[in-house]
Amino acid sequence: MTEEFTVVPVAHVVGGRIEPTDDYWGGSRAIIRIDATRFGTGSVVGLEDFSHIEVVFRFHLTDPTDLHPEPRRPPDNPDWPAGGIFAHRNMRRLNWLGVSRCRLLKVDGLDLHVEGLDAVDGTPVLDIKPWFEEMGPRGEVHQPAWPTEMLADYYATPRD
Repeated sequence: MTEEFTVVPVAHVVGGRIEPTDDYWGGSRAIIRIDATRFGTGSVVGLEDFSHIEVVFRFHLTDPTDLHPEPRRPPDNPDWPAGGIFAHRNMRRLNWLGVSRCRLLKVDGLDLHVEGLDAVDGTPVLDIKPWFEEMGPRGEVHQPAWPTEMLADYYATPRD
């Protein structure tokens, strides 16, 4: 299982936040600018009919030596249980991949105006998919209490 492959960005995030932080992504707006050297406007035909998109991106500001595959506690609360790398959604991963579901506000040529994308200015976007309700979780969804506690302000609107 050591197969390697190359991934080429299809777009980059323009604007929005410039620093990755843990909370207050609510109301955050940015543009996903699709690479015009590889794609024409035909690549986004029909996308405006969707309210949300799913964005796969690379955590490009992550220190490559800051990997934590072994169990570790989420920050800010010593009472939360330790979990391995695959029980977390943070940037400390081997391939530095992130996935975000955000609101699509407008399609303007190859610029996708979005809200609630938790990626920063300059982030390489590896793929963009419309969100289909049918592709969401099937059956009952459950999780431990700590993610709800930890992420209480994640998509909250920033305080003044």
